[in-house]
Amino acid sequence: MAPSLLQRLIASCLALLLASQYVVYAHMIDVPAGKKECFFEDLHKQDKMTVTYQVGGGGHLDIDFWLADPEGRLLGKQVKQSTGTLSITAEKNGRFEYCFSNQMSAIADKIVSFNVHGIIYVGEDDVVAPIEREIRLLAHGLAAVKDEQEYIVVREKTHRNTAESTNDRVKWWSVLQTVVLFAVVGWQVYYLKSFFEVKRVI
Repeated sequence: MAPSLLQRLIASCLALLLASQYVVYAHMIDVPAGKKECFFEDLHKQDKMTVTYQVGGGGHLDIDFWLADPEGRLLGKQVKQSTGTLSITAEKNGRFEYCFSNQMSAIADKIVSFNVHGIIYVGEDDVVAPIEREIRLLAHGLAAVKDEQEYIVVREKTHRNTAESTNDRVKWWSVLQTVVLFAVVGWQVYYLKSFFEVKRVI
């Protein structure tokens, strides 16, 4: 009896899992002023890794980011960016380093949200069935949707902080205007009252 479509789908999924593993890591860190935070990923040749990040708070919402291979050679660098993405395909085995640097800032700490995702290659056979290729594309699409959702969450937090800060400034400015208004009114009443006072010379 010929295998059903569901059985073939399950078999293809298992084959895909044996051929590759899709990984996603989500983090949120604080990068103090004048410091940097570095992380490492151990990759094998042909592994693929993508790092996406978003500055959620602090200063001008910018950060320096770079990624280097096991020999310390820069594979990509982004300077004073509020958001960014960097993708690599490992050309050799080893420990790859990526850093978020806030060394350009003297007083402002930064809050950075970032994701690390990619395909960890395990098998040696590059030939995949069409359904496996579609599953891989679907996995990439789901990861992209997840990244976009996290980006929206961070942006919403940033905009909310900006709105709250603006609201506080407007509130205190209104209080100051009210105090100044009452002070001016009091001075005007006192000044006008002096015109109607009867001064007696003894």
